[in-house]
Amino acid sequence: MTRQDDMLRTAKEVQLGNYAPAPFVLTHGRGRRVTDASGREYLDLSAGISVLSVGHSHPTLSSAIGEQAARLMHVSNIFYNDRAIELADAICARTAFDKVYFSNSGSEANEAMLKLARRYHHERGDEKRVRFVSTVNSFHGRTMGSLSLTGQPKYHEGMKPLIEGVRFIEYNDPRALAAAVDDETAAVILEPIQAEGGIIVGTQEFLEGARRICDERGALLLLDEIQTGYGRTGKFLAQEHYGVVPDACSLAKGIGGGFPLGAMAVVDRVAGGLPLGSHASTFGGNPLACAAGLAVLHILDEEGLVENARVLGEYLAGALAELDERLDATNGTRGLGLLQGLVLADDVDPGATLKAVHAAGLLLTLAGGNVVRISPSLNVTRDELEEGLAILERVLIEAPRKP
Repeated sequence: MTRQDDMLRTAKEVQLGNYAPAPFVLTHGRGRRVTDASGREYLDLSAGISVLSVGHSHPTLSSAIGEQAARLMHVSNIFYNDRAIELADAICARTAFDKVYFSNSGSEANEAMLKLARRYHHERGDEKRVRFVSTVNSFHGRTMGSLSLTGQPKYHEGMKPLIEGVRFIEYNDPRALAAAVDDETAAVILEPIQAEGGIIVGTQEFLEGARRICDERGALLLLDEIQTGYGRTGKFLAQEHYGVVPDACSLAKGIGGGFPLGAMAVVDRVAGGLPLGSHASTFGGNPLACAAGLAVLHILDEEGLVENARVLGEYLAGALAELDERLDATNGTRGLGLLQGLVLADDVDPGATLKAVHAAGLLLTLAGGNVVRISPSLNVTRDELEEGLAILERVLIEAPRKP
């Protein structure tokens, strides 16, 4: 039995079966390359589902984490720490937001936004505003609050009762949104791009309409930028493509470059929505995570990675469109920047196709059940994209079909 076989056997014995990992054990990586326990190398164009914004084991990020670990890892939120102050200041300087709350994950950041929305109206004496509007096929997390606003019933199975008062509308439907927001609506929560829902890009009319309707009717607008933020779409935040500023925005995934970190950024108008003692996180804003966040921002600037995401995102979108024209196993493309999707044809087996892609030495993921998601680190090179697309094309030429 090989070391990898032994580790796979142990994993099945000691880890919960709530995941279905590919049958290999990754042990180390550098840049866009990762290696498993058998010594086989893979090209990673998934970036841990948009998390590894600066790639695997970036020396600047690794050094920052190590140096901070040797200096100060954790203090409670009873005390300030320098790294949290510096990171919050840096995020406010780059965005239209005025204050930041730190969490450990995207789900927690969304939970904070939901609590902010309800408490904000409570503080203003408008206690009937407790309802939310979300969208079909959205994904906002797995905690009970964020799950309740996730518009995918498969994630709700066996988890009910969820929190009450959530109305789901079709994404990119301004009329449905206008009909759903009333004087009991605390907030509307949207993703600029429905990433897990299948890389569905929001329209200008929909995002602009959401801001206008919320302003007119007194509801808050919350944007979930967990997968679209931090340069992923070719701008620091995807909302910049639309010229829309929400009342609050959730950030995670790429914010820490792989180190667990999340954040909620808010405008001054709603900052009092979470008054003293109304919300907290033991590990949120710890110095170690925030040092990683500061290092990521430094790398984005030093290496021009937001611009790289824009330029190579345009190349990737064009290359995928050409690939789609050549293949009968696909049915269109969509995306923005370095968050791109290749839609599989109806008769193609998505799961078997993904397994074949992995077997060919390329790491990608699925979104929306039938969309191959390409979301590499922001410092990916054109050569690496070309290499990955060549592998993907070879697999799709002989794509596994449904029975």
